[in-house]
Parts: sequence; C-alpha cells; structure tokens
Amino acid sequence: MPTQSELIYRYDGSFDGLLCCVFESYDKNELPLDIIMLNAATPMLFSIKEIPTDSAKANRVLSSIPPKMGSAALDFIRHAFLTCLCQKELYILLFLRLGYRYGPPVMNMLTDNVVHTLNKAVKHLDRESHLLKGFLRFSIFNNVLVGEIEPKNYVLPLMTEHFCQRFPEERFLIYDKTHSMGLVYQPYSYAVIPIGKLDLPDANEEEQAFRKLWQLFYDTIEIKERHNPKCRMNLMPKRYWKYMTEFSRGQVHSPPNLPAEIPALKAKPPAKK
Repeated sequence: MPTQSELIYRYDGSFDGLLCCVFESYDKNELPLDIIMLNAATPMLFSIKEIPTDSAKANRVLSSIPPKMGSAALDFIRHAFLTCLCQKELYILLFLRLGYRYGPPVMNMLTDNVVHTLNKAVKHLDRESHLLKGFLRFSIFNNVLVGEIEPKNYVLPLMTEHFCQRFPEERFLIYDKTHSMGLVYQPYSYAVIPIGKLDLPDANEEEQAFRKLWQLFYDTIEIKERHNPKCRMNLMPKRYWKYMTEFSRGQVHSPPNLPAEIPALKAKPPAKK
C-alpha cells in the first residue's frame, strides 16, 4: 500500500506531465494529497514537489495501461483529463491505481467513489461536446467560418473530427473562450492552438442580413400554440444561448483577421468508413 504523504505534486498541465506524476507516485510508493498545475494557487500548509515532464517515463506509464486494464481505460482517462472536474488529476491517479490492481473490471466498479466521480465527469464532457456540435453557430468573415463557444470542459479535441469532416473544403475557426484555445482548419489540415485576447470587428451588412434571415426562420417554424419555454431550456440549456444566432438579437460576435495561410497545421482526421 502506498504511504499517504503530506506532499502536493505540481506539474506542467500536460497529459504527459500527469503520467509522470503517476510514475513518481509508484516510484516513491507515495500518494500525494493533491496534484496541481504550475499556475494554480500554492497551498501554504503543505510542501510542493515539482514533477518534471519526462517523455520516457510518460511512455512507460502510457504503454502499461492497455495490457493491465484495457484500451477502454486509456480512452477513459484521456477523456477524464479534458473535464472540468475539480482535482481530476488526483482522481485519475487513484483510478489508475485501482486499474493496476483489479484490471479491466475497474471500468464497471461504479460503486467506487473514484470510478463513479470520473464516470460522471466524463459523461458531462461527452454531453457538452455533443450539444455544442449542434449549438455552435458560424458567421462568415473574409471567407472564413468563425464560431465561438464558452464550454465548461475542454471540448475542442472531441469536436475536431466532426467539423473537419463536415466542412472539408472550408476555412474555419472555433474559438473556445473559456480555455483561450482555438481549432483552426484549412483544407486539409488543422491545429488546436492557444489564442489570447481577440479584437473582434463588427459584422458587415451581408453577415447581419444572413443572421436576420436565420432568426426569421427560427421564429417562423415555431408552433405558437406549443410554445414551451421550460422544455426549450431543458433541451437547449440557457448557458449556450449567448453565442447562438437565434438568441443573439442585436449582439455581434465576429472573428479576428486570419492570415491567408496557417503554417504547421496537423493532418486532417481520417474520414469515417
């Protein structure tokens, strides 16, 4: 059994960095009180242990997961890392310790608090990414499709394949305001890159005209006798309305000026068979 230490691990915030925290926990046979990122507030009562990111150590942990607990567990922790769960790093460490002990059945141990908590967080992530695939609204500026989102979870990696396959011949930007990240795409390559503060120009007359047409369509297809605000908010939560054209009457959400070419983009995700 690992010794419960009075240490707090601090890492660089990357997935490989977290795997190095797992390696350190096993190597020193200790269980940290928490795992925090470099920019997190530092607790004053406990000692901080810096965990450097080492690709060799990260790969050792990564390669050990599928044989010990199955590939589903690896996909599960990758998704868990994208969630907004408080102390997700510590929960992932505890989950992996369970997985190394019990093997593939760990995925079905839903009565365990660690597994239950992570499972709930991953379901929230999957639901939010699924909803945003339908709720995202694009505007056109300088022949570029631009959409803004403000999710709780880091959903861009889960949205990449959907939109790259949906608009293979377009150039687009999806800006995640919460995490200051952007999915940038041009045929046939993409990249998820950090984006700081955006200075957004006003939409031109043509774009505003298209927005009004969309709002008119939305209003026209409604069956007035069946108007049900509570049902609408259940199916289309209100926190998503801010960037949805049909609810943004008079508001302007437009993009920055993008370069004609975007260097060093990754290859487009493979098309579904």
